[in-house]
Amino acid sequence: MTIAALPWLVADIGGTNARFGWVDAPGAPVAHVRSLSVAEHAQPDDAAAAYLRELSAAMGQQWRAPRHAAFAVASPITGDRVAFTNSPWQFSRSALQASLGLDSLAVVNDFEALALALPQLTPAQLIAQGPLPTNDGPMAVVGPGTGLGVAGLIRHGGQWVAIPGEGGHATLAAGNDFEAAVIAAARRQFEHVSAERLLSGIGLPVLHGAVAQVLLGEAPEAPLSTEDIVARGLAGSDPVCRKTLDTFCALLGSFAGNVALTLGARSGVYIAGGIVPRLGERFFASAFRERFEAKGRYRDYLRAVPVAVVAETHVALAGAAAVIAGQRG
Repeated sequence: MTIAALPWLVADIGGTNARFGWVDAPGAPVAHVRSLSVAEHAQPDDAAAAYLRELSAAMGQQWRAPRHAAFAVASPITGDRVAFTNSPWQFSRSALQASLGLDSLAVVNDFEALALALPQLTPAQLIAQGPLPTNDGPMAVVGPGTGLGVAGLIRHGGQWVAIPGEGGHATLAAGNDFEAAVIAAARRQFEHVSAERLLSGIGLPVLHGAVAQVLLGEAPEAPLSTEDIVARGLAGSDPVCRKTLDTFCALLGSFAGNVALTLGARSGVYIAGGIVPRLGERFFASAFRERFEAKGRYRDYLRAVPVAVVAETHVALAGAAAVIAGQRG
């Protein structure tokens, strides 16, 4: 297989941050990683151009313009036009390729890229209690970040093949009466309560308000930010925030177990995104694992499935590089 001419530009663009990286040699790790705020740039081409200007100035005479690029984006990919689910950004794939002067531009779902990066992860990039995923069969990744991403990974014809999807928008199910009341409270505000509606950065304030409604009979006058909910919950100073984190972990465990069953991910489930690593040991002490396995007759099936938390936020860039190497997207 002919390797696309180097260097390559890779990007992982979510609802909050646009992360860029650089690959300048065959098999080299992604370098010069930089995270830019989505809110501070009008569109992806502005952010990409800002990154390339900064990198060009830093590299001086070693600078060469990228020939190929792969963008992993938090959006379903259905055609030339890409509109982000949780940000105002949108772009034309062909226009962006022309704007950046590229020979090729692959655009894939961000969790497709993240899934492709899973086999490359080292133990140092993971947090687990118990065995690590074995990477020898079907795997899944679930990621509460700004939104909630889901993807699978299977081995086919000697290569890893990602299964992208929009599983985060599947309907969220309650595991007990308290969670049923919380979801009912959220449903007064939203017609459809998806997993992402409560299990994400945009969802934690909604979950907190619903938990407060059930516990106290009313939601807070001013919604708390995700950062405040996590900080107060971890500090233990706010009982509603504490219960919100407990409920988040339990619901996430139930949802991740559903994903593992649906994809047959017996080799492991990875938890990515920016929220869970911030919970530290609180996550492993939560009801996550109990609820992950609580699937009746399939409890033993899930008990054997290892789960690991992805500790780094830049791993999807390696998956984007794999897309260029394989010429997918």
